This record gives sequence, structure tokens and C-alpha cells, in this order.
Amino acid sequence: MDFLRETLGLKGSHLGCEHGVCGACTVELNGHTVRGCLTLAVQADGGTVDTIEGLSRAGVIRDLQDAFVQRNALQCGFCTSGMLMAAKELVEQRPDANRAEVREWISGNYCRCTGYHAIVDAICDVLQQRKAAAGHTEASA
Repeated sequence: MDFLRETLGLKGSHLGCEHGVCGACTVELNGHTVRGCLTLAVQADGGTVDTIEGLSRAGVIRDLQDAFVQRNALQCGFCTSGMLMAAKELVEQRPDANRAEVREWISGNYCRCTGYHAIVDAICDVLQQRKAAAGHTEASA
């Protein structure tokens, strides 16, 4: 996290607990979410690190970001990057996840502002939208 934030100037991921518990520091390393506070820069040497900035610029999580705004699933914003990283992994790996599974998936990310309901709503909205889009694409094929 120090390397990303201080050397590279990527401030989107936050240092919270610094024990890997809160999820605010979540980034992707070689396609899998990891806790940035527990990962040394040398461990990523030769790998691919995706941060919230890169995913945002690439438009990969635009639907999730829009749903978070529409559902007011962010308030102070401290946890938002970690929540979005976890949500991205969920919608990719578990596209048929139900509400209980969404809650379980994001349970490793703490939020002290929203009470989680709006976050779960936003992620469920995206799951439904993507499922509908996939069904529409299959139907027209």
C-alpha cells in the first residue's frame, strides 16, 4: 500500500486497520483480490496489479459505480474502493449469487456509514442487470 499510495500516487485504496481485516486496501493481484496492507510490493514483482483507479479508467466497473451512486451505497467513501473491488470479483465469479451470498462475499469489507443494505442492493442490481443483458444476448444469438 505504501508503494501504491506514496510512490505511484494511487490513493484510491486506503489503509484502514493494517491487519487485513477491514478491506479498505483491497486491490487485484494477478486477477485475484488481495489485501494491499498484507502484500509486499516485491510479492507483486512481475505480476499485474489492478487498483480502483485502473478499473475505473478502463470502465470495467462502470455499472457497479453507477449502482453505488443510484443506491446511495457510499457515504464517506473510505470503504468504497474495497467494496467495489470485492463486488467486481463477485459479479465475475458468482453471477448467480443471491442476496445472502452477496452479504457473505462482502463480509470481509467493513463500512461504518451505510449499514450495508444499500451496498447489497447496488450489487444485486448489477447482478440482475448483467443477467438480463446476458439473457438478451443469448436470445438474439
